[in-house]
Amino acid sequence: MRLNFVIPVLIVVLLGLMGSVYVVREGQVGLVLNLGRVARTDIGPGLHFKIPLIETARVFDRRFDASAFSPERSLTSERKDVSVDFVAIVFISDVTAFFRATSGNEADAKLRLEPIIKNSLRNEINANTLTELVSGNRSEFVERQLPAINEAAKSLGMQIVDIRLKQIDLPTDSEVIGQVYDRMRAERRQVAAALRAEGEEQARAIRGQADREQVVLTAEAERDAQTLRGEGDAEATRIYGDAAGRDPGFYAFQRSLEAYRAAFQSGDSVIVLERGDPFLQYMRSDR
Repeated sequence: MRLNFVIPVLIVVLLGLMGSVYVVREGQVGLVLNLGRVARTDIGPGLHFKIPLIETARVFDRRFDASAFSPERSLTSERKDVSVDFVAIVFISDVTAFFRATSGNEADAKLRLEPIIKNSLRNEINANTLTELVSGNRSEFVERQLPAINEAAKSLGMQIVDIRLKQIDLPTDSEVIGQVYDRMRAERRQVAAALRAEGEEQARAIRGQADREQVVLTAEAERDAQTLRGEGDAEATRIYGDAAGRDPGFYAFQRSLEAYRAAFQSGDSVIVLERGDPFLQYMRSDR
């Protein structure tokens, strides 16, 4: 009879002990509610106790969390439509404020944090041109808005460490894409025209240099040719002079043969001479 009484008591005590113990792991923070009201907060890692049935323990992850948000469409200072895709690095800075604002629901916290970030980023986007957004320093872009974002996020018990702009796109239904492509084509055409003009200028310079070198080479070749011809004529004259001095008759005969060869070279020449013309002396019979 006594054993039947002790066993239930032990079970109740065991369940009570189990309900009074909770664990907060490294990187987490605990909060204890007493009948729904915050009794203890900022409870660090370790084994902790609470009053069963009266107190409830809630444990939250306090480590950095990379929260991705849906792309935000905004207008630049030149009224061009852009879509900005970003990720926020956040953590719970005040667990009491976090619980009171969101009842500990992380999804609800993300929904309430999203418009705070997007409104600040939209203000920055509205103040910059498309070129500044794409080619500018994105770290400076974010740093200018972080203080205002964190000030608004205090009510949620959260703090944003950094915001990373993953991508800045032009919406497919926007006219900006066509304008950007037109501008890119125009810039490429300007570059191509500049390269062609530079190439033509270099070609003209090369052709001018080649023409000058050709003239110089031709003049030098002509000079050398005239020199060689002069030397050849002088040598021929000397040889002819020597030949004429040694045998005047043979020299006269050789010169006549050369004259005949030149006169009848074409094969259809007609020369009208008198019968006794000296030009024909070597064509007559030697008898």
